[in-house]
Amino acid sequence: MNKQVLFSLFLASALVCILGNDAEDDREPPTILVALLVRNKAHTLPMFLSYLDQQEYPKQRIAFWLRSDHNADDSVNLLQKWLKHSAESYHSVNFSFETDEQSYPNESSPYEWSSSRFKNLISLKEEAFGYARDIWADYVFFLDADVMLTSKDALTRLTQLRLPIVAPMLLSESLYSNYWCGMTEEYYYQRTDEYKEIYHLKKVGSFPVPMVHTAVLVDMNYKGVKNLTFDKSKLQEMQKTRNQEPLFDGPSDDIIVFAISANSSGIPMHVCNEITFGYILQPLEPGDSLDQDLQQLVHIRASMITDLGDVPPFHDYFQHLVTKPEKSKLTLDHIFMINLERRPERRQKMEKLFDEIGLDVEHFPAVDGKELNIGVVKQMGITFMPGYEDPYHHRAMTMGEIGCFLSHYRIWVKMVQQKLKEVLILEDDIRFEPYFRNNAVRVLNQARSVVEYDLIYFGRKRLKEESEPWVADTDSLVHAGYSYWTLGYVLSYEGALKLLAAKPLEKLIPVDEFLPVMFDRHPNKTWSQAYKKRDLVAFSAAPLLLYPVYYTGDFGYISDTEDSQQINVEANEGEARLKSDREQVFLKEDENSSDQQLKLGESKSHQEL
Repeated sequence: MNKQVLFSLFLASALVCILGNDAEDDREPPTILVALLVRNKAHTLPMFLSYLDQQEYPKQRIAFWLRSDHNADDSVNLLQKWLKHSAESYHSVNFSFETDEQSYPNESSPYEWSSSRFKNLISLKEEAFGYARDIWADYVFFLDADVMLTSKDALTRLTQLRLPIVAPMLLSESLYSNYWCGMTEEYYYQRTDEYKEIYHLKKVGSFPVPMVHTAVLVDMNYKGVKNLTFDKSKLQEMQKTRNQEPLFDGPSDDIIVFAISANSSGIPMHVCNEITFGYILQPLEPGDSLDQDLQQLVHIRASMITDLGDVPPFHDYFQHLVTKPEKSKLTLDHIFMINLERRPERRQKMEKLFDEIGLDVEHFPAVDGKELNIGVVKQMGITFMPGYEDPYHHRAMTMGEIGCFLSHYRIWVKMVQQKLKEVLILEDDIRFEPYFRNNAVRVLNQARSVVEYDLIYFGRKRLKEESEPWVADTDSLVHAGYSYWTLGYVLSYEGALKLLAAKPLEKLIPVDEFLPVMFDRHPNKTWSQAYKKRDLVAFSAAPLLLYPVYYTGDFGYISDTEDSQQINVEANEGEARLKSDREQVFLKEDENSSDQQLKLGESKSHQEL
């Protein structure tokens, strides 16, 4: 070989190294086979299929392998409608629908995982693997119709990772997701700290895990993939061939067998949380009903508004299937939402949430601290608590805090003027917990049945580790201790009278300091003694029913109370206390809340316990 040829080869090699990314751009994206099994998913298919079609991945590089059987709903008709509109956009669609039988033998519920159902599922997944090999697909994406891929970049991001097995981390109404970080010796889920770190984005990236399921991308070109299986007997045969002892003796569960086959073949599995890929419904138990799945969808749609700003649209031909709950006042006289006129984006977002959840809410214009000054405050007859200093920032009240107090105060006045017996007061930066409507009504009914209450916190920040006993004969109410935040609370007519009778504008402190003073659980006795009558009967929902969208320090956090002009008053007396000295994170309370929500998801072996 002459020197000129050698130099040309060297130059070409160097150019590939230098321009590697550009060379990569000239290659066609890898081919993907989407393996999809559908049973009784008519309620999720419009959303699922619409979002799948919205993937910004070349459709001619995507093929489908689609099977549906044992349906007692309209799943097949919806799939046929989708095929009519979308099939030609893709490289190919291999589908088969069995309509002869609606249930498996001896099946007590569509949500029961009988041995015959497992056997059929495993057989179909094995068939999908074989088909992916037959068509020389670069990847196979095993996907359930319980997954809503709201990120249009999901397939692109997953294939770019070039991992042998990877799952997009999916969000649910609780801690349930499509991965495990621990597995017991009996091959079932094991709780780990890392699970929450990944789920709550304490660390971001792609992480090796012992189990992925429900949405799993497999690189068919990776060495060893031929050994992957969902079939227990095939796994054991593979282990015998490789002299791997002891042989797998666990359950004939598709996701467990798949995970063990990957481990036995030395193929790592990963979960990726680099972007918000989408959402997942928790599996139902045999005793559950379709209504519970529909309630999950309500919360997932609400989560989309909180996380994404809106619910991504469906296909036009599925729009007639979109239903929303009838609006309710939760058995209350009225619901108000406080919102600054210069924050129309918050109002619009909250109104979308109210539509999705089904709440009948009146917008209440907030008093804007930016329009206040010390002259206006004096004209209103407002005077301040002598010696008041913010316990955390060591400063006087801000105009934003004054505006916030006046906003709540004016609702209290309106309640008394209109003789409204029970009112829910909401702020405009909140997210609702799952099943908010049902849980709110339950909390209210319990409160009404035991004692005449004045105030019930639906959301708050508990600041002091002190006893909060349960309200007698209830399982959802505690006697409220020192708390911050006025995100959402129910106030009775009698409670409004008590708050107004205290004449708080004559010795003003922030509203979330004033309320604990009035139910006599404030630690600063100097402030408390300024209000002689402190007999407000205050409870809190347990677990809480709503939380803030953002916390201090979060990206997107904006405070219209703290980040505003301070008043200039002379401090004479009173002991300032650091809020951080009392601020507690009540992990046990949070875990109990999560555990209650997770009960819905305890099915098969897939749950986050």
